[in-house]
Amino acid sequence: MIRSGIGYDIHRFAEGLKLILGGVEIAHVRGLEGHSDADVLSHAIADALLGAIGAGDIGQHFPNTDESIRGISSMEILRRVGNLLAEKKARVINVDATVIAEAPKIAPYSPAMRQEIATAIGVSESDVSVKATTNEKLGPIGQGEGIAAIAIATVETE
Repeated sequence: MIRSGIGYDIHRFAEGLKLILGGVEIAHVRGLEGHSDADVLSHAIADALLGAIGAGDIGQHFPNTDESIRGISSMEILRRVGNLLAEKKARVINVDATVIAEAPKIAPYSPAMRQEIATAIGVSESDVSVKATTNEKLGPIGQGEGIAAIAIATVETE
């Protein structure tokens, strides 16, 4: 059976933090605030994958109340989600994701992000798409207050 899931995440900028998107450190003056490394792209993909197999959401599996996972790498979250898919005998067909941000520019980092994400979930880089758009200066994202991401994942289950 072919199933799809959708994921969305948003985090606000904060001073003194590294900006990590798709497992890649991005040169920027601020990072994103969160319980983990606040990688909105990886979080959206994790939610999409979990949704595709009917396994809830990232907050159920990695709650922000669990101090044992404070600062966890989102690549580790994706690896764990990939393991859960394998346990459920689900195979990732593809992931398509869009980062929504006024800055920084994402395109130069997209190939590295695709590789990191593909490795974490055990698929070919050609099975992962990472794109970017702005919010046309509208709303909190458009005013540069944070970054969001949306993703869809398609999986095949037995």
